[in-house]
Amino acid sequence: MINVHAITRLHETTVRRWHQSDIDNAYEGFLGLVCRQHQQNYRLWHQEDIARSLEVADAELAQVKRNIDRLNQQRNDLIEQLDDSLIGRLASVGVVPLPEARLNSETPGSVIDRLSILALRIYHMEEESRRADAGEAHQARAKAKLETLHEQHADLSTSLSEQIDDIFSGRRRLKVYRQFKMYNDPTMNPYLYCAQGKPAA
Repeated sequence: MINVHAITRLHETTVRRWHQSDIDNAYEGFLGLVCRQHQQNYRLWHQEDIARSLEVADAELAQVKRNIDRLNQQRNDLIEQLDDSLIGRLASVGVVPLPEARLNSETPGSVIDRLSILALRIYHMEEESRRADAGEAHQARAKAKLETLHEQHADLSTSLSEQIDDIFSGRRRLKVYRQFKMYNDPTMNPYLYCAQGKPAA
């Protein structure tokens, strides 16, 4: 089985640690993969902040946009890898879905990704709730939003625990949905393969 509390604890502790020191990954196995996926969201968050700065020069902004595109592709690839890993684990313990087992519209990998992003939002909203230079009204708005974020995080964590329990008991089926993003594929994005002057292999 997968320990959802261990996943959310990883998200929370690494976000706090990475804001004080270098990005690292001290985990192994499935949690190591969770951490790798979380790293992409962490890097994306801060690149997105830079992209919205009015003081960034055009050349730097172009590089930031390319960084965002690359990190987002890696993030989505790792979501699929999380689900692939779970399918491998199911096979290793001999779990066979029941005939009436249903599919969820969202996979565990996607939910873990959403929890990762929520951990980042909570961390930064906590910062905003303590900003002395922003005034009491700003702090109050941030605190109200923080309460909602914590509620959403608790709801989503519970839903993931229930989903994983259902999957490992055979009550739900797990299927990886491949995104096949075409814009990063030099053989499928016409702006890329036309610029190269090469037909698709």
